[in-house]
Amino acid sequence: MSAPIDRRPRGIAPGAPRTGTQTPRARVASILSQAARAYSARPPIEDITMPTGFDPAAVALFETIIEAAFLVANADGHFDEAERKRFQAIVVDACQNLVHEKQLEALLADLGEMLAEDGMEKRITMVARTIGRTEHQREVLRVAAFMATASGGVDAQEHGVLEQLARGFKLDVAAVDEALAQASEPGNV
Repeated sequence: MSAPIDRRPRGIAPGAPRTGTQTPRARVASILSQAARAYSARPPIEDITMPTGFDPAAVALFETIIEAAFLVANADGHFDEAERKRFQAIVVDACQNLVHEKQLEALLADLGEMLAEDGMEKRITMVARTIGRTEHQREVLRVAAFMATASGGVDAQEHGVLEQLARGFKLDVAAVDEALAQASEPGNV
């Protein structure tokens, strides 16, 4: 049996910690900003061949994260122009300006039509069905919670939508409180 291969750079003793393991972790880009990168690479015209490296699953994840936040923003049945502008500004900023406002406007128009057609319950169910991985579910909930806190506080209707999302994900209600706590931390979109 051969000895395991030591893949450390020369000069690093076996048993020494890996580079970076004892330094504080840099903030990992949120799933939203990572998915936004894929969404922004999406061709504007559906008939165009998809670019190499295009990830339709990442695009679906981005759209679902935005829809969850959109549903929370619409929890009270109103989404006026001021709320829409604030929503867009938050999303564009959270996506590190990778998603153009025109792309977001088109997505919001589609989401508004689907909400009007299907209603809140069905759209929450669709969001819950789309996201299977627990860490993605928690991220969707966190971004939606951030949107709820952006208006100065979370009202009962917004909290109710967050709870419905958590139930749809099969997460306990404590996940909502955790998402709200994370969302209230400064600079945490």
